[in-house]
Amino acid sequence: MIVVALVLGLGVLVVGIALAAAVRLLPTLRLQVAALALLAVCLPLGVVLASGWVMFGMHDDAKVLAVSLASALSALVGALLLARWILGPLERLRAASARLAGGELTARASESGPRELRELGGAFNEMAESLEQLFDARRQLVAWASHDLRTPLASLRAMVEALEDGLASQDEYLPAIREQLETLSLLVDDLFELARIDAGVLTLELHDARLGELVSSCLRALDAEARARNIRLAAHVDPADPTVRMAPEKIERVLLNLLTNAVRHTPSDGAVSVVVQPELEHVVVAVEDTGAGLTPTAARRMFERFWRDDEARTRSTGGAGLGLAIAKGLVQAHGGSMWAENRSSGGARVAFTLPR
Repeated sequence: MIVVALVLGLGVLVVGIALAAAVRLLPTLRLQVAALALLAVCLPLGVVLASGWVMFGMHDDAKVLAVSLASALSALVGALLLARWILGPLERLRAASARLAGGELTARASESGPRELRELGGAFNEMAESLEQLFDARRQLVAWASHDLRTPLASLRAMVEALEDGLASQDEYLPAIREQLETLSLLVDDLFELARIDAGVLTLELHDARLGELVSSCLRALDAEARARNIRLAAHVDPADPTVRMAPEKIERVLLNLLTNAVRHTPSDGAVSVVVQPELEHVVVAVEDTGAGLTPTAARRMFERFWRDDEARTRSTGGAGLGLAIAKGLVQAHGGSMWAENRSSGGARVAFTLPR
């Protein structure tokens, strides 16, 4: 009897593995679920029947077969209903993905059903939201870049036509043409830098360096403009002057951008300072001012591309709105983060971190 039981168990194991492998070959998930449920019922039922025949010699074969058939049909119906319940959200997810692939960026999946399917629908919706924001950002980038390029190009065209018609002399317009060309070059350079940051191909030559001299150099570069506006510049660097891992020319660009913004938004008799605070794994560098502070909109949108707090400003007075976006991208490329907030004592504080 023990030998028979072992042979029967081994045979059921082999048959079960073979049938499970065969279920994977079915073309649809619905059929696989139904076959798996049918297998889960029929295989144990077959074991019970075989055991009964071996042990007791069952003679009422018709009733046994009827019970077996009823059990198999019940399992099949239950499996089909279960497959329909499980596959319904997947069908809706497939339809939503087809609409998204067809260009309908507002397509979203249903977040219903079992937990795993709800999580799958939520992940799909997050992806769709990111894609929609990406395409919106691309459209806005094209529109804003076109706008900022159009103004200097129109000025250049007008001045060239005036020179061709003899309405102005070269000495009169050459400085202005050079200025407009410089404006175009800076904008193109900024766009190229953003493109490299977005593509993840920005090359950084990292060195272990101290921030004290870099901060002093940036403050000296803005000293004349600060004096003209009657604004005090100061640096508060930790006496240890911690070493950080950075590309000095990139961090210098970040600091100059933050300092320039702070000086231009600080009223006369105000102050702008750079504060360097070492922490356990990174160093916090903050530019603080005594201006009016940040509005909720500015705090939320100031790192967006081409965004200006005052839409009436032109590039010549307020830039193209790319500086902070580039600065944040450069800091993130270093493995740091950047944020903006209002100081409790008044004014704004824009800070970023660099790894030690």
